[in-house]
Amino acid sequence: MSGGPRVAFKNPVIEWVDSRLPIFTILNKEYAVFPTPRNFNYLWNFGALALVMLVVMIASGIFLAMNYNPSTAEAFNSVERIMRDVNNGWLLRYVHSNGASMFFAVVFIHIFRGLYYGSYKKPRELLWMLGVTILLLMMATAFMGYVLPWGQMSFWGATVITNLFSAIPLIGQDIVTWLWGGFSVDNPTLNRFFALHFLMPFLIVGVVFLHVVALHVTGSNNPLGIEPKGPKDTLPFHPYYTIKDSFGLTVFLIIYAGFVFYAPNYLGHPDNYVPANPMVTPAHIVPEWYFLPFYAILRAVPDKLGGVLLMFSAIGVLFALPWLDTSPVRSARFRPIYRVCFWLLLISCIALGIVGSKPAEGNWVLYGRIATAYYFLHFLVILPLLGKYEKTLPLPNSIAEAVLGKKAAIAVVLAVLTLMPLRSGHAAGAEIELPKVEWSFNGPFGEFDRTHLQRGFQVYKEVCSACHSMKLLSYRHLTQIGYTADQVKAIAAQYNVMDGPNDEGEMFERPAEPKDRFHAPFANEKAARAANNGAYPPDMSLLAKARHGGADYIHALLTGYVDAPADFKLSPGMNYNKYFAGHQIAMASPLSKGLVSYTKPDGSTYEPDVEEMSRDISSFLMWAAEPQMEERKRNGVKVILFLIVFAGIMYGVKRKIWADVHH
Repeated sequence: MSGGPRVAFKNPVIEWVDSRLPIFTILNKEYAVFPTPRNFNYLWNFGALALVMLVVMIASGIFLAMNYNPSTAEAFNSVERIMRDVNNGWLLRYVHSNGASMFFAVVFIHIFRGLYYGSYKKPRELLWMLGVTILLLMMATAFMGYVLPWGQMSFWGATVITNLFSAIPLIGQDIVTWLWGGFSVDNPTLNRFFALHFLMPFLIVGVVFLHVVALHVTGSNNPLGIEPKGPKDTLPFHPYYTIKDSFGLTVFLIIYAGFVFYAPNYLGHPDNYVPANPMVTPAHIVPEWYFLPFYAILRAVPDKLGGVLLMFSAIGVLFALPWLDTSPVRSARFRPIYRVCFWLLLISCIALGIVGSKPAEGNWVLYGRIATAYYFLHFLVILPLLGKYEKTLPLPNSIAEAVLGKKAAIAVVLAVLTLMPLRSGHAAGAEIELPKVEWSFNGPFGEFDRTHLQRGFQVYKEVCSACHSMKLLSYRHLTQIGYTADQVKAIAAQYNVMDGPNDEGEMFERPAEPKDRFHAPFANEKAARAANNGAYPPDMSLLAKARHGGADYIHALLTGYVDAPADFKLSPGMNYNKYFAGHQIAMASPLSKGLVSYTKPDGSTYEPDVEEMSRDISSFLMWAAEPQMEERKRNGVKVILFLIVFAGIMYGVKRKIWADVHH
């Protein structure tokens, strides 16, 4: 970004500012007339997409931080308050949480594009190293952000990952204690993780700035891997690549919106909708999908210190890549053996992601070790040897003489995106197949049936509320399922809540009001356990999102009580349920005919069977877990339709602008 003559602008305001601070001249030089290779394919869009995602993550994160409470007592509830009580808070949360996955997907594709086309080679070594630094900062930021909701997987993920530093000889345990701010993951840990998670994106911005400066000093690589020979090989960045990036961004936003509005929890883990509990360890502790390959490398070595060193070496080796690959040719298009090795590397990374999502047992350990071995062999052995012995294809004389096909670009994108469906929720191995129920709220246009919701609330109120609380719901929320304001007042008035202190400084009881939370059956957890033979009935506010299968699981569990098979040994005090993991459950069947009476539209009543009651309570619990589901889907239709139309317009404009280049 060197200096030069200032541009004269027609707009008097811009001219006045630029004459005193030539920021518009710089922007014009670096982002308008900047000469860019004319043969970029769509893989070159992903640098711009990464920058957009960085802005989206910072903007959404700032608004979320305004409503977040970084304390172990309130963090989980404050996140749910954002989802339920802050205007469009659910949108902010889903944009941010899914944005992390989108950000990593874009950056991974950006990195593999650089590997395929040799963008790390001279003179772009520092540009590449700054990019790897950005990846490291992203990983640290994402890890600390994942801890903030203070769910089960957040807490135990933080405990496991920070404990890795204890493998460092002599000072390891001191480092862990320093990270924790105490002797366990607790309030000081959460506070410092929140502060660092808020700060580090701005550090990433600084490194991104250096990354962009380095890019404009050395110029961009291109699919052919040869430098531009003259004006015939380049195009001004604007309007050619601004419109191409705009079209690519719109297509990307359609995919992003699909996750935000229709599958917001697909890439997450249900355990994170359970408040953190240091006394209960999840069956399988696994990270988000974008950490799975590194997690598999960590587990590939039985020694803890060796695994930690290997995991960090997987990133460290990327810093040395410009010197490990000694071939004078950049692009894999002209390196036939390297091209095969690249696809093997990509396959090994995908395999590591799959292995990382599975329990560390059986053949998965062997597969992980094979994929890990190839990963390091690729960089430390194969690349140096290829530089000496590979016979490359002849390079074209100039960019203008050759046109690169799109197959490589499409293949890299599809290959990296195969990692995204590897949810940590799949780590439990083979799960019991649940019967599928046709819910009215399924699908992109599905809505809740108010009759089922009201009957489900009746089942909860008359049966489930004797043991289970719903502390995240207020009585006023019942207006969303069809009750009138007067009916809600009458329902709330059936319960007493503790209030105060009054003018005399004493606490007192009063009838509940619509603003109050649902009445809890027990004063505290100890009282709940004492009344249930030591078992703690879980809060039902998020139960449908905190279980694999959601409403299908709840329905299956409630209808799955049958007599135990003759060859099954049932422990004393346990009940057999064919859909419960292990088939032994302490809770007896809570539903039976005659517990509640439903009122028909004509005013008559009848006693529903277990199947009907279980459907109704499952629907109600799904609504309770996500009251904004219908609003989310309605907004999704509008946003995606707009983006599809806008993408069509952008594509038409792009074709028109590029017409003189293609002919």
